[in-house]
Amino acid sequence: MGDLVGIGLLILISALFAMSEIAIAASRKIKLRVMADEGNVQAAAVLKLQEQPGAFFAMIQITLNAIAILGGIVGEQALSPYVQNVLQFFYQGPLLAQISFLLSFLTITSLFILFADLLPKRLAMILPEAVAVRVVTIMRWVTYALTPLVLFFNGLTNIILRIFKVPSEREDIVTTEDIVAMMDAGAEYGSLQQQEYDLIGNVFDLEARFISSVMSPRDQIVYFDINESSHDIANKIIEHPHNHFLVCNDNLDKLIGSVESKDILRQVLKGDAANINSEMLEKDIFYLPETLSLSEALNAFKTAVQPFAVVVNEYALVVGIVTVKDLMKGFMGDLITHSDDELIVERDQNSWLVDGLTPIVELAKVLDIDEFPHQSHYETVAGYLIYTMKRIPKRAEYIQYAGFKFEVVDVEGIRVEQLLVSKIVPTPEPPQS
Repeated sequence: MGDLVGIGLLILISALFAMSEIAIAASRKIKLRVMADEGNVQAAAVLKLQEQPGAFFAMIQITLNAIAILGGIVGEQALSPYVQNVLQFFYQGPLLAQISFLLSFLTITSLFILFADLLPKRLAMILPEAVAVRVVTIMRWVTYALTPLVLFFNGLTNIILRIFKVPSEREDIVTTEDIVAMMDAGAEYGSLQQQEYDLIGNVFDLEARFISSVMSPRDQIVYFDINESSHDIANKIIEHPHNHFLVCNDNLDKLIGSVESKDILRQVLKGDAANINSEMLEKDIFYLPETLSLSEALNAFKTAVQPFAVVVNEYALVVGIVTVKDLMKGFMGDLITHSDDELIVERDQNSWLVDGLTPIVELAKVLDIDEFPHQSHYETVAGYLIYTMKRIPKRAEYIQYAGFKFEVVDVEGIRVEQLLVSKIVPTPEPPQS
């Protein structure tokens, strides 16, 4: 009877070590760090053990193999008499002892496989962090108790790894692909809402997208000429109620400064003519190069603390104007802003009217296209057509890509105003007679 109790204890001990091995190896570092930051000392111990796992795994293998060998020796001797007594009721031939031994071996092996291996490892895989923080203290004490053997086998392992030029420790670097995979899994199982999924995905576009994809282009900038009449200034403020206006001398490339519309309105309310004087003119203009990414532009605004920036190209020519709101909308979309002029309008299930200035990454999301060809060479849908055709496209011209037709609907001068994007539906072949 004592041998049977010993077998049960060996199974329980083996289950503990098998469960500890899987739990500590499978525990997610991100979750453990959160637990450690909240004051969980055991979580911090698991993290420390994961950083240098060699001694821990050496201890686990020593104990598991010792228990398996001991269990085989004790188990067969303990069960064989009981199995033989039961088997005598059915068989009393010359092979009774051999059959009893075989049945005892199979029974002990099955018990160890089920209760000392499969069940505890499945439990550890389901709840890795919860199990790891509960067993880490015991594992550290056992490792300390077996220090001589652990150092010996761990040292041999490290020597063999060095001979074959294999790293002795794993480097856990969380890459963008890892985060995207977790996002996809969260969205699939419903733990991440669609809005949250889109927002996090847009954050990764901050380095990939340039400021030119969100700025107001040069031909859409409303500005004042320093010699403009009071009547024209008043009309521009009425028709374009912006907070700030650029002030130029003849054209945009001769900037003098900027003025706030409230300063001019204050003149009008006093009964004076709408004029631009030196007192209201802000000559300190914030410039940004068009080659900046959205992330770099946000950092620049954070440092400068300016409401808007004039975007210039490498020849110091003004190409657009951008605000913090434009940058935020670039990756937060309609979560914080709303625009009356939609860039992408769905006509039906298979076609969309698209503004030429639509960022190509936004259209890719709508059409479920991973990436357009040579996407780093352009920012907008119009830029995609121009880059592909190697010229300014004309009305009714089109290109095809990824099962979609991109047709030019409207061209204003050299600017592609609007496109019709439609899904190419294959024409069914007529039945053969």
